Amino acid sequence: MPIETKAENEFRLTAGELREKISDKTKLLVLPFPNNPTGAIMEKKDLEAIAEVLRGTDVLVVSDEIYSELTYSGEHCSIASIEGMRERTVVINGFSKAYAMTGWRLGIAAGPREIISQMLKLHQYAIMSSPTVSQYAAITALRSCDDDIVKMRNEYDMRRRYLVDAFNKMGLDCFEPQGAFYVFPCIRSTGLTSAEFCEKLVYSKKVAVVPGDAFGSCGEGYVRVSYAYSIKHLKEAVKRIGEFLEEQKNGFV
Repeated sequence: MPIETKAENEFRLTAGELREKISDKTKLLVLPFPNNPTGAIMEKKDLEAIAEVLRGTDVLVVSDEIYSELTYSGEHCSIASIEGMRERTVVINGFSKAYAMTGWRLGIAAGPREIISQMLKLHQYAIMSSPTVSQYAAITALRSCDDDIVKMRNEYDMRRRYLVDAFNKMGLDCFEPQGAFYVFPCIRSTGLTSAEFCEKLVYSKKVAVVPGDAFGSCGEGYVRVSYAYSIKHLKEAVKRIGEFLEEQKNGFV
């Protein structure tokens, strides 16, 4: 059962929302933070409140932390570090985001031995092993590339702030994300659905963004914009989106 996170809560999962949805049938909580598509993060105090809700239950947690290195406000905190949560949490991470190794198909799952051993039974019959070249690339990344992460995070941070400011100036309310490399502006003011907005934009201005409802019905009214592009391309995209909005307002699109 999905739990809709809200812009007024900075798209964080709140303890109250979880408590309202959890039941005796609940077996697993999936926490994907920093989040795709919103860019939201969970701070330590947020995770402590979630952990308090889970105490006294048998609910396990899968914590998807693939964007953990791309956190712009303080340090990333894993729910596995909260007291009492390590024993019931499987942390998922990988190399595709922090080390720009998309397509190398190399990931990490860390959790209690009894859970990981059962996961291995399934995994070993689906995939023999990670490609050797990917493993050597990962070793190099872990040993030598931390400075590159810092450099890229600073670059993303600049692009993030540029896009948030640009969308708000256009009149598209845009929450300021604190993680990942996406912004999630609200396009309801245009009167278009997310799909209509994206389709008209790509056909008229050759700018591709992703409709919010691709991530679930609660994403309707938003679009996801990636800033994993050069600032030159982002500025051109912003210019074209601004033109599109003007034309839409004047009934030309």
